[in-house]
Formats: sequence, structure tokens, C-alpha cells
Amino acid sequence: MKKLLLLLIFTFALPIFSQEKEIWVKSIIDQKAPNLVVEKWLSDPPELKGKFVIIDFWGTWCESYQTLTPKLNSISKEFKEDLIVIGISDERERKVKKVITPKIEYYSAIYTRRKSYKALKIRALPHCILIDPTGIVRWEGNPIQNGFELTPNVIKMIIEKYKKSTPTNTAILNE
Repeated sequence: MKKLLLLLIFTFALPIFSQEKEIWVKSIIDQKAPNLVVEKWLSDPPELKGKFVIIDFWGTWCESYQTLTPKLNSISKEFKEDLIVIGISDERERKVKKVITPKIEYYSAIYTRRKSYKALKIRALPHCILIDPTGIVRWEGNPIQNGFELTPNVIKMIIEKYKKSTPTNTAILNE
């Protein structure tokens, strides 16, 4: 009976402890971020020098938009001294502007030619990358994946660890 109980515990516990972060892109963690190009800013363009940057690749059709946008709004406000949040959609301006709720309160842009999506080989949304002030990707993935969320605590740890970096971030370019 003890062996059966141990076997059952092991069988059900193993998936919990062996959970891996799922990623549907070409991983660029701890590498220089590719130049991310925007077609048009739907907000004022941000000043990136010396800032950490979260790029949120999103779509109006993505169910997680309703959950993620308020979290990114909050993160943008909480870390405004050190961090810029940018949402990039590959959809047309008219479609993006139709989205009323939840309202994006951080920087927003579109790029319908998907150059940034192709550079990162994005196959699923949402996808975020967090870039340090030197242009190195310090976090990547689905920011709301259970067990691997991009939380304020995670962001705080990354900022504290890499804040001493030289402020030269120029990861976003206008086309």
C-alpha cells in the first residue's frame, strides 16, 4: 500500500515540479535585442535612453488582452522612473483604435509588415520581452503563463540586477 501511495504521489507531483516555461518564439534571452521597428506610433514615441523596456506583442483578437493590459498599465505606472512599456500590434490602426476597454495607458504602436514578429519568430501571443538599458533581453515569454508570470517582483529584481548598465538603449526604431 505504501508503494502504491508513493507511486501515486510521484505520478501526480512530477508534472508540477518539472513544469517548464513554454515559449513560442526564437529565444533571445541574454542576447542583444533585434532592432524593433514600428510603422506608426499610436501614442507619442517614448524616450528610451537609460530605460528598461517591455515590448508587448499583442493582438485585438487575443483573449489574454483583457487580463494583460491592466497589469501592464499598473507596471508602467509603478516603474515609470526606470521602465517604459510599449505595446506593438501587427493589425491595422483602425482595428487597434476600436479597442476601447481595457484602455492601453502605456506607449502603443503598430507594425503591419510584422518585421519584429518575423525577427523573433513569434508564433503565439501574448509575448513580451524585457530589455535592459544596454539593449540586452533579460526576460522573454508569455507574461501571464502560470508559474512564469512577469510580475512586479520579477521586474524589480531585473531592474535592481541590471540597473548599473550603461544607459544606451536604442532598441526601437521608426521605419
